[in-house]
Amino acid sequence: MSIGVESQVPKYLQVVNAVTDAIRRGSLKKGQKILSINELSEEYFVSRVTVERAYNVLREKGTIIPIKGKGYYINDVNIDTPVKVLLLFNKISNYKKQIYQSFIKKLGDKAVVDLKIHHFDVKILRDLVENYLNDYNYFVIMPYFYDNPQEALSIIKTIPPEKLILLDKRIPYSNLKCAAVYQDFENDIIDALDEGLDLLRKYSKFYIVNPTIVPYPPEIVCGFKKLCMQNSFKNQVITEITMDTPVNKGDVFIVIEETDLANLIKICLLKKLEPGKDVGIISYNETPLKEVLLNGITVLSTDHSKMGESAADLIINNSRENIKNPFVLIKRGSL
Repeated sequence: MSIGVESQVPKYLQVVNAVTDAIRRGSLKKGQKILSINELSEEYFVSRVTVERAYNVLREKGTIIPIKGKGYYINDVNIDTPVKVLLLFNKISNYKKQIYQSFIKKLGDKAVVDLKIHHFDVKILRDLVENYLNDYNYFVIMPYFYDNPQEALSIIKTIPPEKLILLDKRIPYSNLKCAAVYQDFENDIIDALDEGLDLLRKYSKFYIVNPTIVPYPPEIVCGFKKLCMQNSFKNQVITEITMDTPVNKGDVFIVIEETDLANLIKICLLKKLEPGKDVGIISYNETPLKEVLLNGITVLSTDHSKMGESAADLIINNSRENIKNPFVLIKRGSL
């Protein structure tokens, strides 16, 4: 249990929530004795009046009962109040929207979800964790902090592991004992592209367009380079596609940003290069439009809806499992 001095939640409610959370997680079981009013007051530096008020609330709910001469015991372990979840994304996008919608749909009335955006900013992460640590039952965080990864990790480690779920990526070498739904970016791109080697071998040079303005996991490029080395593909990493970018017959491109995809298609139309025959196009992340554009755009994509559902399941089942999210190559006409 932790009592936040700066929290906007009154201290007595923090005590109520802490007991309720412990029951929900299975740490406190029916018939188990809990700290006396004096013991809790002394151990957590809160007044007896605060603890008495909290225990009165728990007694009125039937959660605890006093036994004369012995103390307070857990009575009812059927907690029907919804959990409070802070969902912390790095940015807003259509793909994040899919994760969010499937997450809240799966949770239904079992949770109240607040969505915040940290914009890769460690300061925002610190403010949210320090000010609201005791206000939420779960923190579901996309841990993308490229400028200050160690500072971000130290902040994340202040969240009790039973309250923490990492979403979209894990933090390597962190020794966190929390739940996660993640992509394995380096191996995902290798394994998925292995399924399309027969098509890739039609082309003479392999490009990946890795934007620098919007940061993406560096493991993507690492996986790309490793695949090219394993298969002796001539390759190059570029940062964008503009209307001046050289695009030649025999080139195949992996593009991450939609702007680069649009520019690549424009260049192909201007140069009368046929996608899937003269030039190969692979786009990151599935959308309905890519299914029909140019007789279908080949995509590398994780299942964003599945990611949201899996994260919700971790909360519903009170699980600390680490789940690798599916990632596939969907072959279409552009390759």
